[in-house]
Amino acid sequence: MSDNGDARLSKQERSELDELRHRLSALEAAGPRRAAGHHPFRSLGSVLLILLAALLSLLSVVAVWANSIVQDTDRYVATVGPLASDPDVQKAVTNRVTAAVLAQIDVDALVKELTDAAAQKGVPPRAAKLLGDLDQPIANGLKQLVSSTVERVVTSSAFEKVWVSANRRVHTALDEALTGQSDDVVSLKDNQVAIDVAPIVAEVKDRLVSAGFAPAARIPDVHTNFVVFASKEVDEVKTYLRVLEILGGWLPVIALLIAAAGVYVAVNRRHALIGAALAVFVAMLVLGISLTVVRDVYLDHLPPGTSQAAAGAVYDALVRFLRAGVRALAAVALFTAVGAFLAGPSRIAVLTRTGCRRSIAALRDVAVSAGLRLGAVGRFVHRFKRWIGVAILVVAAVVLFTWTYPTTMVVVWTAVLTLVGFAIREFLDGTTPPADSRATH
Repeated sequence: MSDNGDARLSKQERSELDELRHRLSALEAAGPRRAAGHHPFRSLGSVLLILLAALLSLLSVVAVWANSIVQDTDRYVATVGPLASDPDVQKAVTNRVTAAVLAQIDVDALVKELTDAAAQKGVPPRAAKLLGDLDQPIANGLKQLVSSTVERVVTSSAFEKVWVSANRRVHTALDEALTGQSDDVVSLKDNQVAIDVAPIVAEVKDRLVSAGFAPAARIPDVHTNFVVFASKEVDEVKTYLRVLEILGGWLPVIALLIAAAGVYVAVNRRHALIGAALAVFVAMLVLGISLTVVRDVYLDHLPPGTSQAAAGAVYDALVRFLRAGVRALAAVALFTAVGAFLAGPSRIAVLTRTGCRRSIAALRDVAVSAGLRLGAVGRFVHRFKRWIGVAILVVAAVVLFTWTYPTTMVVVWTAVLTLVGFAIREFLDGTTPPADSRATH
């Protein structure tokens, strides 16, 4: 009687279970269509919030970059410091300093003094005529002496030290320069941002005197500017940079909160997360392309006489960390989209997860057969497996969000270590029953 009752109860349970499975499958098949039809405002709101978050993420990268250029002295020096060894910048500085030095030395007058002195000493007519014919070569030689001396100074380690030291000193005035004010070192006038390279002129003067060129001692203190940035729209640029500097600390947080709100109000949050990540990735792609386009436009509108090669090198240096930030955020967005996709029910995602779990399980079985005993650790991991996964993701997010200037490699290594963390969690989950036993219970 009891056995027959148990048998009837078991059949009833199996019948109810089959019916529930059938209903669940029907609901899963019809659920997305039904949800999409009955929640148009939620879907629209989610899309609008995600698009706004993508736009703000683009502005956030630019804002953080502008804020770092203005407020972080080490960051600014790391940005402009390498320019001291850039060949195009060295050539432009050499030409500028050479012109400044020659403006203080009347080479033609020196040559005339030489010929006049020779005539006064009674040089034979043929020798005097020959000396007169050498006026131009002598003048060119003196100019070449000055130019080669300037080039040696600019290509030496002394110039690099002067360049870095000057830029470190002037950084405190950069904020004033960007707001239209100026001081003795950084100037913002005639739509130009320029740095005084007077110490280089002084070094050239000392070297010329040491080389025996006595007239160089008469060179006064010369203050000449090397233009770092020049544009007719510099007033607009400084205004935008100032605004972004003010918002630099808040825009990333606002963008993240809006993206989270867009995912939260969505009907299918996993799909919304993938969409938000891809939207941010596209925004970074657009920003990267825009930086290249802006570079070409900027170089095409330089004032006459400006070295395009040097200006291009300066532009590339100034946006180097901005490009790094764009690539880093694009990598974060791409990894997030891939992770959300692999967490879904698609065939590829299921096969990927199953393959990884079986591989880790096989490795765990080998370790157990070799004498490894997980014991309490395995039971703890099995019990809190979901929360351990959440903790791993939170730690990865905190690392990326608190890293001062994350690069692409920082993002890649964070993703790798996150995957390692999940692999270790799966490996330590030693109480997971085999597939056969789960199917029979």
